[in-house]
Amino acid sequence: MKKRDFIKSTFLSGLGILAFHPSFGNPKNKKNKPKSLKNWVWENPNEEEDIRTLAEKYSGFYKAGIQGIFFEHDSEKHFRAAKKEGLETHRWMWIMNRGEKELLENHPEWYAVSRNGKSCATDPPYVNYYRWLCPSKPEVQNYLKQQVQNELEKDYIDGIHLDYIRYCDVILPVNLWEKYGIEQTRELPEYDFCYCKTCRSKFKDEHGIDPVEIEYPDQSLSWRNFRYDRITNVVNQLAEIAGQNKKPITAAVFPTPEVARRIVRQDWTNWKLDGICPMIYHGFYKEPVSWIGDAVKEGVHFLNGKFPLYAGLFLPDFKSDDELKKGIETAINNGASGVSLFGRIDENVLEVLRQFK
Repeated sequence: MKKRDFIKSTFLSGLGILAFHPSFGNPKNKKNKPKSLKNWVWENPNEEEDIRTLAEKYSGFYKAGIQGIFFEHDSEKHFRAAKKEGLETHRWMWIMNRGEKELLENHPEWYAVSRNGKSCATDPPYVNYYRWLCPSKPEVQNYLKQQVQNELEKDYIDGIHLDYIRYCDVILPVNLWEKYGIEQTRELPEYDFCYCKTCRSKFKDEHGIDPVEIEYPDQSLSWRNFRYDRITNVVNQLAEIAGQNKKPITAAVFPTPEVARRIVRQDWTNWKLDGICPMIYHGFYKEPVSWIGDAVKEGVHFLNGKFPLYAGLFLPDFKSDDELKKGIETAINNGASGVSLFGRIDENVLEVLRQFK
C-alpha cells in the first residue's frame, strides 16, 4: 500500500552539509539566502498523463508560486516535463520502511525487532506495509546509501527527499487510536523498536546494560538518545552521498522536534540537511489551524538557522480556501520559508498560493 493510499483510507494517517544547490543556499551566507518564499508539493506521478497535460499542469504550479516537486516514484517523463516548466525535481524516497520482496526474502535479519521480540519482516505493526529496517546495521546503511546514489546519478533528478526516516510510531496520532482499537497513553512493547541483537549489543557496549533488562525502557534517557543517534547517523551518511553528487537533500518529518523525538525517535533539528518539511497535519492531532504556527515556531527556534523549514500541510484537513490561506499565513508569519502541500492540487489551491507570491 502506498503512503497516499494509507492516508486516504484512514482519512487521517499516517538536512547540513554545504548546500550545493543554488536555490537552497547556505543559511550562513546571506548572499545565497532565498529572497522569496519557496513552495513544494508531494506528487505521485501518474504515467497515464500525456506530455501536453503535464506541461499545462506544471506550468500552472510554477506560475502559482510552487518551485519544486517531491516525486514519490521515478518517472523520467514527469521529471523532465516539470523541469521544462522551471520546477526543481526531487526524488521522494522511503528510507527505513522498506518492504521489497527481495529484502524480505533475502535479508530478514536486516529488519527491526520490537520489545516483545517480533520482527517487522514477519510481524509488521499496525499495517502490512510497515516493514522497518534496523538503522544500527552496517549492511542496512550501505544498502540505503547505494539506493540514494542510484537515484542521484540520474541527470533529471535535482535532489533527494527522505521519507519514513525514523522508527515505527511507538505512539500514533490520537485520531488513529479509534481506528486501530488501541489507547496509546503509554509505550506498548509491540510498537517499541528496535531490540534486535545488533542494537542490544551496541547499546550494552556503550552503557553497560542490555535494553531488554531496563525496568522502564520508555523512561530511559540513554536508550532514547541511542535511538535518536541511530537515525541521525543514517541521515548524515545519506547527506554525505548527496553532497558528493552536488545535489540537495531534504526530509519529511513529524511536525515538531518534541513530537518527532517522542513518538518516532527523530531528532531532526540535528540532521545535516538542506531543508526540512515537517508534516504539520493539524487534523491528525485534533488541533486547530492556529497550531500550525506554533509547530513552525518551535521548529524554527530549535533549528536556529541551520536550514530552511517548509511547513507540510495536509490539504484534506482544511475545510475551506480561507482556512487554507490562514494555515499558510500562520506558517509564514512564524518563520516558515514556504509550504509543502500534500493532497489534490486544484485551481482553488493554486489561487490561494498566488496570493502569497
